Amino acid sequence: MATVSNLVIDQGSDFSAIISLRNQDATPIDLTNYTVKSQFRKSYQSSSYKEFTVTVIDAQNGKIRLYLSANTSSDIQPGRYLYDVEITSASGDRRRALEGLIILTPEITRS
Repeated sequence: MATVSNLVIDQGSDFSAIISLRNQDATPIDLTNYTVKSQFRKSYQSSSYKEFTVTVIDAQNGKIRLYLSANTSSDIQPGRYLYDVEITSASGDRRRALEGLIILTPEITRS
């Protein structure tokens, strides 16, 4: 079962979050030899999506960085979105490690 964590992102700003992925017993997920991917969509049925840039920053302790550039966030309509983070082992086993809502707040100041 995935951990639930909601995110707030300001439209037109760089977004970065360091997240520690954990097992159900609260121990870190060892991400050595894993790939990590994260997408968000307007709804579960939506065919269009955006991707976070995901970087594993400490594999043994399950730490990842989710990143979204200011240019990318500027191009997304403000509102509520759904996201998840999936991890895939070298053998192909895939699981959802994190999921939640994104609230994208509207940008006021524009260049």
